Amino acid sequence: MTDHQFGPFGITTGLDSSAESIAAARAAEELGYPAIWLSGGPLPGLQTIFDLVGATTAIKFVSGILAVVKYSAGDVSTTYAALEASAPGRFTVGLGGAHGPKPIETLNAYLDELDVPVEHRVLAALGPRMLKLAADRSAGAYPFLTSAAYSSEARKVLGPDKLLAVSHLVVLETDADKARAIARDTISFFTTIPGYVSSLKRQGFSENDLSSLPDHMIDALAAWGSPADIKAKLTEHLDAGADHVAVNVITGVTGPQPIEHWRALAPALVG
Repeated sequence: MTDHQFGPFGITTGLDSSAESIAAARAAEELGYPAIWLSGGPLPGLQTIFDLVGATTAIKFVSGILAVVKYSAGDVSTTYAALEASAPGRFTVGLGGAHGPKPIETLNAYLDELDVPVEHRVLAALGPRMLKLAADRSAGAYPFLTSAAYSSEARKVLGPDKLLAVSHLVVLETDADKARAIARDTISFFTTIPGYVSSLKRQGFSENDLSSLPDHMIDALAAWGSPADIKAKLTEHLDAGADHVAVNVITGVTGPQPIEHWRALAPALVG
């Protein structure tokens, strides 16, 4: 395993430089979560990371992910160096988004230019070739929409000493029908994206599963129930070889950050 010290459970969420996002980051820190993995598509800008680190005192941030087609290696290197000087160890560069016909070659070329230590960069990886690249040229991998069985296979590819941090959907709802409906709505979007389709098929889900989203598929890809139920499900990743699980809370509605859900989960996950 690794020395990143992210702890077993962190948070995946999309934040910007707004007062609401700053308050959410501070709340996550106060609740004891050790890390926030910044999501939500392209970040509003590298300045956001400065703002979040500056507004908190100890919680770590990982860009999950910076798309290499949007952010130059030079700009990312400069951002990392500045944050490492002012807040050492609190920012890890998460990279991905190398879409197109040659994603491995694109990422390799980007990493050749990137001036960030290997131990402070991770790759959004799903397939075996990308996992191998993550093992060879970064601290490890950050996959999303994967089962615990995937974590076991990913660990074999990464080897024993690389970081495996998975982002897992969480629904704090004990009613099975309601919880699965919320998760199904989110998962359905990703079944339209070729990279995730390929990943889900490699995980053993059939074409019919991808179109019908049966309960067994939802239950493999999303943790739901009480905080204790959710911890038990997320721990399956850790037992299978993951180092860290970033909790991606979904509520079924678009709105403010799910701080109350983080608060309800905290005694089980970081208490």
